[in-house]
Amino acid sequence: MFDKKKVKLGIAPIAWTNDDLPDLGGENTFEQCVSEMALAGFKGTEVGNKYPKDAEVLKKALELRNMEICNQWFSSFLLTKELADVEKDFRHQLDFLQKMGAKIIGVSEQSYSIQGQQDTPVFGHKKVLDEEEWKKLCSGLDYLGRIAKEEYGISLTFHHHMGTVVQDAWETERLMEGTDPKYVSLLYDTGHFAYCKEDPLEMAKKYINRIKHVHLKDIRKDMVDKVEKENLSFLEGVRLGTFTVPGDGSIDFEPIFQVLEEAGYEGYMLVEAEQDPKKANPLEYAIKARNYIHQKTGL
Repeated sequence: MFDKKKVKLGIAPIAWTNDDLPDLGGENTFEQCVSEMALAGFKGTEVGNKYPKDAEVLKKALELRNMEICNQWFSSFLLTKELADVEKDFRHQLDFLQKMGAKIIGVSEQSYSIQGQQDTPVFGHKKVLDEEEWKKLCSGLDYLGRIAKEEYGISLTFHHHMGTVVQDAWETERLMEGTDPKYVSLLYDTGHFAYCKEDPLEMAKKYINRIKHVHLKDIRKDMVDKVEKENLSFLEGVRLGTFTVPGDGSIDFEPIFQVLEEAGYEGYMLVEAEQDPKKANPLEYAIKARNYIHQKTGL
């Protein structure tokens, strides 16, 4: 069994309000979002675009609901911007997260990313890095990770993601091999591995010692196949319903939970499933995910 004192459950706001597609959930408020998260039984959340920017205001709203911030996405541009500029933005976000008491920052390299390009097919069109670019990315992440850990007490976890330069298993492996485990960990996302036809169970086994944050995301394989067959973009896929909550799609989470449990995983497991809230009621799906996780893990 997972240690309930060391493993916490969270949920992302992206089911209520989508940062990349503002019309999805545009009608949903921050207060509704975090209230329904708490109502569904979650303790942690990541930062969404409607969340208050003032740390004290946000902290009070979450404390009223017995919730906390566990992570925030950070878009790095280590390959296309000056390191000093990336560092400035990174420190600004670390300062905010430190005030919120968070211990994780989730970094995604957004140089050359096609994930937000609504007309670019997500399969077969992303950039592949050369060796010099890999060295630059890895050294940059080590630099940021050292700052995060030594100056702020926060762990840098890298988020592999569809449409970015770190998507497939071999790219994840190259990044893990090229970075210092003391400063760079893995944000393990079941859905993104399954989406690009990697086995999320095998990825969990391989990188269990580097995983410091978990995104529990399921996929609807028929929708992913449709995206590939019809040359659709990542965001078009989101609208179609490529993603859903654990237990509602095609991923078998039970052995994944077993790998995490047996390794003594500590930290957050966070439900993240961007869907159209008019098609998939966020509260209903949050409750569905919470019940499924409890059934499979006892948490």
